[in-house]
Amino acid sequence: MYHIIVNPASKTGKGKMLWADIEPVLIDKGVDFKVYFSKKPGHVIELVKNITGLGLAGSPDSTIDLIVLGGDGTLNEALQGVSDFDRVRIGYIPTGSSNDLARDLKLPADQITCLNNILSCKEPALMDIGCVEYNSAPAELSRDHKKAENIETKRFFDVSMGIGYDAAVCEEALTSKAKKVLNRFGLGKLIYLMIALKQLISSKTADVVITLDDDKKLKLKGFIFLTCMIHQYEGGGFKFCPDADYTDGILDICVASGVSKLKVLFGLPKALKGKHFSIKGIDRYSASKVKIEASIPCWVHTDGEVKMKNDSVTVTCMKQAFKLLK
Repeated sequence: MYHIIVNPASKTGKGKMLWADIEPVLIDKGVDFKVYFSKKPGHVIELVKNITGLGLAGSPDSTIDLIVLGGDGTLNEALQGVSDFDRVRIGYIPTGSSNDLARDLKLPADQITCLNNILSCKEPALMDIGCVEYNSAPAELSRDHKKAENIETKRFFDVSMGIGYDAAVCEEALTSKAKKVLNRFGLGKLIYLMIALKQLISSKTADVVITLDDDKKLKLKGFIFLTCMIHQYEGGGFKFCPDADYTDGILDICVASGVSKLKVLFGLPKALKGKHFSIKGIDRYSASKVKIEASIPCWVHTDGEVKMKNDSVTVTCMKQAFKLLK
């Protein structure tokens, strides 16, 4: 059986319409499935916890097949609910506005083609997963995460995590009413540009200590942002880590520090083609474990989802833990 999770709000409310196209195909093929609709932020986590928990309790050796129809954020929520990655296989039908995972994996743009590939997949592709552990209590909760008792101590990601400037952009964009309006006209990326400019002007820089694989320490002043990536793209097509390999068990890291905000601004277009490392102060590293300690609390995102500000996080890579049906 396939357990299918649909985010009806994805693609600015078109998720439910896309499901209406997909359901008849499943019925026509005689596929055994059960569908679940997410109702609010965080609901996908609850749904997946129930599905994988019940499945594993019923048969310890069973394999659970999930299909997620939504954006990168929907898939990110699904990861948080998985009780055992060894026994869960996930198919992904991208319907979001960024679709950075689909871009790197070169998934078909047509949802029916995606579905057919998932249904015919005999051997899942293995993909790395990142994990962020929050080492200190949250200094501030994001605007869409108001209940402190639900704060996680760790969070998984399949595309990227970031701390600093890029996470601050995500945090504001998640609650932007203008974004929802512009998305209806296919212009959602404009709001990211507007917020990016605003945050670049207003954001504070920090001093940070970055420890790579418990060994190499980097002390950076004027820190703007750091992103640890499993895949090459984030933010709707910015190629921040062009050498990222989603199967090697290594986090590719892009750091901006000691560089003027104006240079960062002019570097963003370069990042669309992965050419931003030519700018002094934007550097690349790699490690399987990264500890980040900042002088002030900074926003932290996982696949664009922002829950809190934190001043100390540890990021690790789980090699080939994600079983992807594609």
